[in-house]
Amino acid sequence: MPEIREMTIHDYDMCITLWKRTEGMALSAADSREAIRSYLNRNTGMSFVCVDGGQVTGTILCGHDGRRGYIYHVAVDPEHRGKSIGRRLVDCSLKRLQIAGIDKCHIMVIEDNEIGNRFWSLSGWMKRDGILLYSSETAFP
Repeated sequence: MPEIREMTIHDYDMCITLWKRTEGMALSAADSREAIRSYLNRNTGMSFVCVDGGQVTGTILCGHDGRRGYIYHVAVDPEHRGKSIGRRLVDCSLKRLQIAGIDKCHIMVIEDNEIGNRFWSLSGWMKRDGILLYSSETAFP
């Protein structure tokens, strides 16, 4: 039976394999083992995996900045979709955010990620209009 538990760095190899196979997921240097280790340490108890038969079948990375929560890398193995794994993972992270006093959470979804956008819409999340996301590297030339 699938078990949802806190993600640890020991799950990394199975998580990165799932993320690489997940359509619509964008990976970067921020997804290296050391970067994920740092993220998990900074956001203890916020990220989860679903494990079935010793294999990671679902993931969620979650953290907060003290004001808002942020979710990344919600992924469910295609063979295990339709079993509410994604919803259960999201619920676990939202519960932890609530306990931490965070009352709002955001997720950034790639515009043409049809599966992801459908999941979030059907889960009751609101697409925000009128907000643009700007990004910058922290290193200056």
